[in-house]
Amino acid sequence: MAGIYIHIPYCKQACYYCDFHFSTSKATLPAMIEAICKELNLQKDYLPGKPSLQSIYFGGGTPSLLSPAHIEQILNTIYKLHRVETNAEITLEANPDDLTADKLQALHRLGINRLSIGIQSFQDDILQKLHRAHSARQAIEAVQQAQDRGFQRISIDLIYGIPGVSTSRWAQDIAKALELQVGHISAYCLTIEEKTVFGRWYQKGKLMPTDDATAAEQMALLIESLQGAGFIHYEISNFALPGQFALHNSSYWKQLPYLGVGPSAHSYDGSSRQFNIANNSLYIKSIDAGKVPAQREELSPLDHANELLLTGLRTLWGCSLSSLKQYLTSLQWNVLCKEIERYRVEGYLQVENDTLRLTPQGKFIADSILESLFIVE
Repeated sequence: MAGIYIHIPYCKQACYYCDFHFSTSKATLPAMIEAICKELNLQKDYLPGKPSLQSIYFGGGTPSLLSPAHIEQILNTIYKLHRVETNAEITLEANPDDLTADKLQALHRLGINRLSIGIQSFQDDILQKLHRAHSARQAIEAVQQAQDRGFQRISIDLIYGIPGVSTSRWAQDIAKALELQVGHISAYCLTIEEKTVFGRWYQKGKLMPTDDATAAEQMALLIESLQGAGFIHYEISNFALPGQFALHNSSYWKQLPYLGVGPSAHSYDGSSRQFNIANNSLYIKSIDAGKVPAQREELSPLDHANELLLTGLRTLWGCSLSSLKQYLTSLQWNVLCKEIERYRVEGYLQVENDTLRLTPQGKFIADSILESLFIVE
């Protein structure tokens, strides 16, 4: 099984916290769709063994800016080049302001069976603070209309740890998300990235990040509230009701191969990673010339081990110790075991049946644990 990711590098406006690759000018959009379809042809043999596809994921950027005709063009190209499982998960990332009743009906007809809706907050002043294009009312209506039109797999994105936003305000967003009865919630702690509006404000002293104690308090409230409502905390930032796990994203965490198409898209074939250029014009020009503008990185045994830690430890599936050991020298393995034991004694890691997992307490310091466990030559 494998998946395909399509990066759509356009947004209506720039959110103040986002450092993903996108453009607010859609002048190159028609040429981009053609280029993406050409790249799919150029990369048709990238996935080893030509496996069946279990997932197709339109990410970005804002894929919901595309017309149904453009989405259909890309999907038809994929169907011509690959075997797609009959029950494959086909996800579209969307912003609430794009999801009209007609658009939702068209998406459903095209076979899109999972929506990932970027809501971030259900409160207008917070949305304005983040420079989101939609209102709280549009966020609620987008979810309800999607449910009314037969979408049974809906995920919503939320953000906590927003500077100046109290835990009581965050509690209101959690309550509204639960009230809407969606099956999947992705909640991310805001990080201030250097090349963003928030990053520039921070450098000038105009914005201070949320302190660690408040961010931890908001994360704790999130976990307690969602688990109390029956959600499974299956990845640090992802919660789902039974049967609602995100299949495509889970394939990343499980180290399954995938093809990434479009500018800035990443791919993984099991032994190497590939990174497309993050420039729309240069991407289109290169693809038109018949060349995929990508850098390739062969993974060393140490790379494999560190990636197993990075992807596995953040999930409920954990990380196989025997899989880790096969990539490491005796010295590297002994160093890793000492670090694992230290965190196990402190109550942040647990080992059970060859599987290494974070404890509930460990989830709050996952990044620092991973940084300590990573092995360098």
